Amino acid sequence: MTRVRASIAIAALASEAEELWYDPRRWPTFIDGLHHVARLEGDWPHEGSRVLWDSNPGGRGRVQEHVTAYAAREGQTLDVEDEKIRGTQTVTFTPTDTGVTVTLELRYELKDRKPFMPVFDLLFIRRPQRDSLARTLRRFRTEVTAERESSV
Repeated sequence: MTRVRASIAIAALASEAEELWYDPRRWPTFIDGLHHVARLEGDWPHEGSRVLWDSNPGGRGRVQEHVTAYAAREGQTLDVEDEKIRGTQTVTFTPTDTGVTVTLELRYELKDRKPFMPVFDLLFIRRPQRDSLARTLRRFRTEVTAERESSV
């Protein structure tokens, strides 16, 4: 499996960041490529819940996420699948002296098992996946910061 990850420091409490991260109404403002949530099942964000979301045109298509682990104030692990990949995504919230560090990691494998795909992944897929995680976290920090400033 290929692993990509990104982290970002946010000047907020871990609980504030977590509350916003798990709010599906807010996802289109920060999750890279997410157009809209199609269906949410179960007690989100707890283990066993599931979400289906659709990407922007030309994106990932329908994305399925199934929660396999959740710990309040720590993070969540999801099984993730779209048209081209399947894998595991983890988000963690680590308190720091100045706020929280949010880390997003995706471990994935390509569904297309042709012999050249590992090289294709290395050259054309891995970096865009990592960049997508980083864009998500930058937008997320902007949303958390705006949320904090509006409540002051």
